[in-house]
Parts: sequence; structure tokens; C-alpha cells
Amino acid sequence: MGGRIAALDVLRGVAILGTFGTNVWVFTNPQGVMGFLAGFGGGADDPVTALLQMVANGKFLGLLSIMFGIGLAIQHRSAERRGRRWPGWYLWRSALLLFEGLAHYVLVFEFDVLMFYAVVSVLVAYLVGCGRRVQVGWMVAAGAVNLALVGLITVGMLSGSTTVGEPGFVLAGDGWWGGVQARVEHFALFRAEGFLVLPLSTLLFLAGAWLFRAGALEDSPRGRRIQRRLVIWGLCVGVPLNVATTLAGRDWFAVDRYLCAPLVALGLLGAITALVNGMRAEAGPLRRGVTAVGRSALSCYIGQNVLASVLCYQWGLDLARRWGHLGPWFTAGVWLLIAVLLVAGASWWMSRFTRGPVEAVWDWAYRAPQRRAEPNTLSP
Repeated sequence: MGGRIAALDVLRGVAILGTFGTNVWVFTNPQGVMGFLAGFGGGADDPVTALLQMVANGKFLGLLSIMFGIGLAIQHRSAERRGRRWPGWYLWRSALLLFEGLAHYVLVFEFDVLMFYAVVSVLVAYLVGCGRRVQVGWMVAAGAVNLALVGLITVGMLSGSTTVGEPGFVLAGDGWWGGVQARVEHFALFRAEGFLVLPLSTLLFLAGAWLFRAGALEDSPRGRRIQRRLVIWGLCVGVPLNVATTLAGRDWFAVDRYLCAPLVALGLLGAITALVNGMRAEAGPLRRGVTAVGRSALSCYIGQNVLASVLCYQWGLDLARRWGHLGPWFTAGVWLLIAVLLVAGASWWMSRFTRGPVEAVWDWAYRAPQRRAEPNTLSP
């Protein structure tokens, strides 16, 4: 794979497909995004829905956040090796990601995460170049703020003073343009959770950078030791806690989503890395497909939401209204269909090109101002 870390691409692919396992509930709700918001944090009416939502809720988004942190650490290491100023042009990467996320939010999907990742990446870009004590201090502070927010929400839910669900208005129009207008008009509502989890995202970004530097992805005694610890804490401890908070009901959804799920995400990081590193046989179609998704992560993240919109929304094939009454079975079917399309499409594309389509445009936009700046750097 040309020196690439095999586990890294698989982890990205799993995170992208798993994140869609959470987002797909937005698209397949018969009442659309407003129906999803009305039931957000409210638990499920049947065990199958509860189980499927528990599997996906927050875990793969947490894993995706960790992967962004690892990617940032790789960029920092590369800049150091080449003797380049840091964060330097990385800030232009963050600006492009912010623009891409904003376009994705306005044109496609209400709950885009790229905008917030762009904001967090600016802060963490400076922090990865700081000393150990500074980074630990920021991790502790971010964790404390996240814990305080979760505590306030949970206390409010238990006391009845805080509610999650009914947005208090109805969106007009079912067309694509109506959706664009709604996302612009109700920016604060649709972006609220993203602002809420900024401290958690900062913590997970820094955790990803730390884990990468510590050798968590390595197939070495040190790497395997870290992977075992992640599995113990993330899966052996995190999963039972996750099940308990899920069964406890809607009042504990913040603990479930913002504390237990990130812990499970760390366990997934350790387990998947150990599994990939332990594979000695040549990669099969499934692993190659997930790897291709990971190598074209931005394209697949946007692509899955575009596909789901076309399939489920009224301006497209309107499958949510026609088949949404099937509940979790319809939702699982849509996820499986789009996952297969992504894996097959990414495999085809990456066998012919070095970057995904969005990544290729993004790379051109990233390098364009650098090429224009080069003559200036050579002038006396």
C-alpha cells in the first residue's frame, strides 16, 4: 500500500460507514428531519430499533473524531521531517474543510460534522506542537467541560427542567430548495449539537494524536499492549456502561452519547487495529472495499448523504414515506444498500485513481495558492 498504515485506512472506512449508521435514521424517518428531531434522545419504541440505535449512536462519530486527530498528528510529523513551519499551510486545510462542511450542510445534510472538525483542527494544530504538559492540561480541561455539560443536561432531564425533542415549529415545503432554505433559516437549531460537543471533539482529536505518537497503530509489542488496554477499557468496560445507560431511558441519553460512546470508540480503535495487524493473509474483497472507503473518506461521507437524500426524500424517490412504516427494517435496508454501493464504488474508483473525487478537487484547491506563492519564496 505504498507505505500507508493498513489499519488507518480500515479504521477510517469503518468510521465512515458506521457514522452513516447514525445518520441514516434522519433520512428514513417518515416525517423527515423534523420527525427525527421530535424523537431525538427519546429512546426507541421497540427492541430492534433500540438495539440498532445503540450499536451506532455516537460510537463511530467518536471514532471518526479520533481518526481526524491521528491524521492531524501525521501531518504535523510530516511537516517536522521536511523542516516546514507549523501549522503553516495546515490552516488553509482547515479553511477548506470549513468551506466544504458549510456547503455540505447547506446543500445536503443538516447534521454535517466537517464544519466543527475544521474549527477544532485549528486549535489542535497549535496544541500538537506544544509540550506534553500543555497538551495534558487541554485534554483535562476539555474533558472536564464535556463532563460538566453532560452532567447539567442529565440533571435537567432527570428533574424535568430540560427536554430534548420537539423543535417547536414545522418546516414548510418538501423540495430540495425548501430544505436548503430551512437549513439556512434554522442554522442555530441544526448546529446546536455540534457546538455542544466542541470540547469532546477537542479531547478526541488530542487523544488520537497522542495514541498515534504512542504507537497505538503499530504491529509491535508496544502497539499490541496499547491495543489490549483500549479493548479492555473501551469494550469490556465501555460496552456494559453503554448498555446500562441505554436501558436507563431517555434521561440518560447525554451520558450514553457523550461519555459512553467515545469510550467504546477507543475500544473499537484498539480492536480493529489488532485485527488488521493480525491478518497475515492477503486482503479479501471486504477489507479492500472498506480500505477504499477509508482512502476516499471525504467523498464517501458526502456521497452517502447525497445517496440517502435521493433515495429517501420527497424530492427524490420518496422511499421514506412509502416504506418508512417498516421502521428499523427499512432503515437497516437503506444502510446496507448504500454501504454496498459505497464499498463497490470506492473500490472501483480507487483501483483507477490515487484520490477520491472530492479529495482530488480538495487537493487541487489546497495546493493552488502554494504554487502561486512559490516564486515569491524564491525571490531575493
